Amino acid sequence: MGKFREKLLDWKKRLSDRHMYSVFIVIVAVVAAWGIYQYKRAADLRQELDNQYNRAFYEMVGYVQNIEVLLMKSMISSTPQMAAETLQEAWHQANLAQTNLGQLPVTQEVLANTSKFLSQVGDYAYALDRQNINGKEITGEQYKQLEQLHQYSVSLQEALNNLQASISEGRINWNELANKGTELFKKQSQSMTGQLFSDIDNTFQEFPTLIYDGPFSDHMTSLKPKGLTGKEVSVEEAKKRVAKFFGEDKVASVEHTGDIQADTLPAYNFKITFKDRPEEEFATADVTKTGGHVIWMLYNRDVGQETLGVDKVKEIGREFLASRGYKNMKDTYYIKEDSTATVNYAYEQDGVVVYSDLIKVKIALDNGEVVGFESKGYIMNHTERDIPEPKFTEAQIKENFMGKRDLSTIGLAIIPTNFGTEIFCYELKGKLNDRDFLVYINAETGAEEQVLIIIDTPNGILTL
Repeated sequence: MGKFREKLLDWKKRLSDRHMYSVFIVIVAVVAAWGIYQYKRAADLRQELDNQYNRAFYEMVGYVQNIEVLLMKSMISSTPQMAAETLQEAWHQANLAQTNLGQLPVTQEVLANTSKFLSQVGDYAYALDRQNINGKEITGEQYKQLEQLHQYSVSLQEALNNLQASISEGRINWNELANKGTELFKKQSQSMTGQLFSDIDNTFQEFPTLIYDGPFSDHMTSLKPKGLTGKEVSVEEAKKRVAKFFGEDKVASVEHTGDIQADTLPAYNFKITFKDRPEEEFATADVTKTGGHVIWMLYNRDVGQETLGVDKVKEIGREFLASRGYKNMKDTYYIKEDSTATVNYAYEQDGVVVYSDLIKVKIALDNGEVVGFESKGYIMNHTERDIPEPKFTEAQIKENFMGKRDLSTIGLAIIPTNFGTEIFCYELKGKLNDRDFLVYINAETGAEEQVLIIIDTPNGILTL
C-alpha cells in the first residue's frame, strides 16, 4: 500500500511539472506573438510614414522642375501679358513646393535654406506678375535677377535629383536625410542675393500640363466635325474601307464587333486578322458611319529589334498618309517607345502649318509597318482655310523679338485655342541658355500667344 502511494505521488508530481512546462510554453508563445504583432505594426507605421515622406518629396521635386521651366518661359516671352501668365504659374508652383517641403522630416536649417529660395522665387514672380498685368515690361535689371533665379533653380533641381536617386536606391533613408541632405540643400542658398518680398498666401492650383507628343496635339476639338465628308456607309461598305486601309492583299478577315454611338463621330468597330499571322496578332479599328473614314486603328503584334532610324520612319509615315488620301502632311514631333515611333503629322496649306489638323501614325521600328493610326483631330478640324496676309513681316517680328534670344527659324502656322477657335501665328524656333523653345506670335495683332520649351530626348521631342 505504501509503494502504491509513493507511485501515485510521483505520477502527480510529474503531471504537475508537465503542466507547468506547458503553461510556460503557452506564455512564451503568447509573448512572442504579441512581440511579432507589435514589430509588424511598427514596421507598417514606419512604411506608411515613409510613403508620405516619399510622396511629399517627389511632388516637391516636380514643382521645382516646373518652376525652372516657367522661369525659362518668362525670359523668352517678349510681351507683358505672356510673361504675366508664366510668372503667375511660377508663383503658384513655389507655394506648392514650400507646402511639400514643410512635410519632410528634415532639420530647420535645411528647411530654412531651401524655403528661402522658394520664397524668393515665389515673391519675385508675384511682384513681376503684378507689374506685367499693369502693362509694364520687365526691365533689364529685373531680367538679370530673373535669369539669376533661373540658374539657382537649375542648381536646386540637380541637387534634388541626386538626392532623389540616393533615396530611391536606398543609400539614404528618411532618418538620415536631415544629416546627409543638409549639405545638398545648403549649397543652394549660400550665394542667394536680392530683396525678399513679403510672404504670400498659400494658393493651390493645377500645374501646367506636360504634352508628350508635340504642341497642340491634345487640344479641344469642336463639337461639329469639319472634315467628315461623304454619305452614310453600310457595315459591308465600311468593311471594304477597312480592308483597303490595311491592304487587301494582307487582310484575312474583317469582323464587325459593334457600333460606337457617339454624338460627334458615330462609328463601326471592327476586328481585323491577317494572312500568315497568328490569330492573336489582330488589329482593331473604328470607322465613321458617315463617309467611312478610319478614326483610329491599333495593330496588336510583337515588335522586334529596331532597324530603322527616325528620318526613315517619318518618310514611311508620309507615304502611308499620301496613299490613303491625306495630302500635304508635314511631320512635326515624335516619341519613341517599345520599339515603335509615334509621329505627328500636321496639314500644310500654302506653306502654313495647320496644327489643328493632326494625324498620329505609329510605326514599328523593326520593319516600318504601320501599327497605329489616329485621325480624330484631322476629321474634327480639317477644312480649307481662308488664310489672310500677315499684317507683320518676318523682319518686323524678329525686330520686336528681344535680342537676348537666338532664333533659328521663323514660319507661319495656325494653332488651336482651348475655346475651339484658331489663331494665325508666326512660329519662332530658337535657343536660350542652350535650351530650345517655340514662340507663337499673332500674325495679325503681334500679340504673343504661346511659349513652349522643347526637350530633345533619345525617345523623341517633347514640349513643356
